[in-house]
Amino acid sequence: MPSAISSDEWDLPRLKASIGFEDDFQYLASDDQDTEFFDVKFYPYADATHDPVFAAVSKKHVVIYRLSNKANPPYELVQLFRDDDKEALNCSCTWTKDPETEIPYLCVAGRDAKIKVYDVVHGKLVKVLVGHGGEINDLATCPTNFLLIASASEDTTVRIWSLDPAHSKQPCVCLLAGEGHSSGLLTVAFHNSGRYVLSAGHDNVICLWTLPNLPPESNGKNPPKPIVIHYPHFFTSEVHSGIVDCVAFFGDLVLSRACHEDIIVLWRIEGFSSHDPPPEISEAPTTSDTERLTRSAFAPATASACPPQYTRLLEFWTPHCGHQFYLRFKLFHDKDKHPVLAFGNAKAMIFFWDLARLGSYHDFISEVRDPARDKSQPIHRPGWLAPINHRHKGDAVSKLKDAASDRESVVSGRTGSVDVETHLDLNTNYSQETLESWELKYDMTRVEEPIRAHAQSNITVKDFVGRQVAWSAGGEWCVVVGSKNLAIILQRWSKKDKTDEKEKKPSQDPQN
Repeated sequence: MPSAISSDEWDLPRLKASIGFEDDFQYLASDDQDTEFFDVKFYPYADATHDPVFAAVSKKHVVIYRLSNKANPPYELVQLFRDDDKEALNCSCTWTKDPETEIPYLCVAGRDAKIKVYDVVHGKLVKVLVGHGGEINDLATCPTNFLLIASASEDTTVRIWSLDPAHSKQPCVCLLAGEGHSSGLLTVAFHNSGRYVLSAGHDNVICLWTLPNLPPESNGKNPPKPIVIHYPHFFTSEVHSGIVDCVAFFGDLVLSRACHEDIIVLWRIEGFSSHDPPPEISEAPTTSDTERLTRSAFAPATASACPPQYTRLLEFWTPHCGHQFYLRFKLFHDKDKHPVLAFGNAKAMIFFWDLARLGSYHDFISEVRDPARDKSQPIHRPGWLAPINHRHKGDAVSKLKDAASDRESVVSGRTGSVDVETHLDLNTNYSQETLESWELKYDMTRVEEPIRAHAQSNITVKDFVGRQVAWSAGGEWCVVVGSKNLAIILQRWSKKDKTDEKEKKPSQDPQN
């Protein structure tokens, strides 16, 4: 038997618990009784030693929970708000904090086109931002300036809001509008540099906008007007053929999905690099050529040469989404840990992809196939790259695993070990079924085949629709919210015991 090298860096989340929230029915009109939670976000500014806190938003409620590895159940309700405005039907949220006291603030928005800013510690509404002409479908906080909030609206615009007291007279500091989108927006995302914003929605279009320098503090009675950006620096309607309901940056790459397609696409804007100086406003391509489906300031098309303006790199398979839209993935991306993509579909399934496995699989296969290698020397095969072994029908262990399959797929087990084996030849060591299974999950060269999930958790609640995913700052916890008033709690590295750590809970954390 091969020896094993223990490691947990490859672990993927496993089901830990579920939370059933308060019913919204009594607060909704009789013709609007489809109760579900649409958004969830972890508080990103707490000390890493503290138990993580997340907020989930339904049409009328905001609930805030703390998760703990030491508690059973592993969650505790710490705050609850109900929006009593008759016109309010909320669907999005994002965190920020008070610039002076650092008290956690939660921004919430939805159908009434207002952004309501709540003081989470004291449970009160502190500010309302007004300006959009239609429903707000998504919110995001700038990663380099927590006082900047982006909002995507049904009015086809993205607004950038400043909570800095210097902009109190005119909190809307920038308007991304004009020649970008022709229909309502569903999603908005910041680049890690804070300089670029992605937007997408009902028109199948994805835009990349470059943010200008913010207007200075107002010295007189009349504050400066919002800066209006009419043209995005990148525009495409070619990546997707349906409503685009989720976009995100992965470094300088882009992840996006659209309804009816059952895939998440990883793609590159050719010529775009956040290390380059931001392009000038005047460099943005105009709409003079209305037949062009992609317009880019980073790889301009010319009459003599027309280089590709974007490149599709990978697709991730997300089956059973059907006609549903407003299903959002979330990428955990930390420079010291593996990037992991998570998504909940419309049939009670949660999928995970560890993007580091793709490169590791490539290295393993390349090493085995290297004609110059010494075949008498062992090769380290990652423990998650397990061969398929069929058991006899009467095998009791097999029956037990089959019985548990509705709770969680066996492929999401802890797979941190590395097997040391002497490989003579792939076809000699492994069955064709095993090799095909590996290729479907890990082979980046099969561009025509969407990559299957590396782990899958199946929820026992029938037809649970996963609307949004959130990761804790350290990547240990993952929460999926959606229909049936449910939040699904998943965890990895759960064997780690933090009892040795001293609990330090300063007043600015939402856990107090």
